[in-house]
Amino acid sequence: MGIIRLENIRTFSYHGCLIEEGKIGSDYLVNLEIKTDLRKARDTDELADTVDYVQLNKIVVEEMAIRAKLLEYVAERIIKRIFSEIPSVSRILVAVSKINPPIGGDVAAVTVQLEEYRN
Repeated sequence: MGIIRLENIRTFSYHGCLIEEGKIGSDYLVNLEIKTDLRKARDTDELADTVDYVQLNKIVVEEMAIRAKLLEYVAERIIKRIFSEIPSVSRILVAVSKINPPIGGDVAAVTVQLEEYRN
C-alpha cells in the first residue's frame, strides 16, 4: 500500500451560509491524502498503474467550484466522487480550509477534515 498527498490546493470559491459569501467568494486550501496500492506502479513506472494526481486535483477543483453552505458538505462531495471515479482508492483524508473566515475574530483559517474508508 501507499499514500499520495496533494497539499495546499488553492481555490477561490463561494461557500458559506452568508449571502455575501456566495457573492464575493473567498480563498480556500484543500489538503488531500489517499491510500492505494502502489506496488505495481513502483515496478512498472507506468501512470496507468497508479492513481493520477492530476485527476485527483481536477476532482477537488471541480467540486470546490460548486457552491455549498458547509465545508463538511464540500468535503463529503470530494470523497464520494473520488471513491466513485477511482476504484483503487481505499481511504481518503480531506481537509477543506476557508482562509480568513468572516467570523468576527482574528482567525487565519477554519478547517473541516473528514476521513473515510471504502466499504
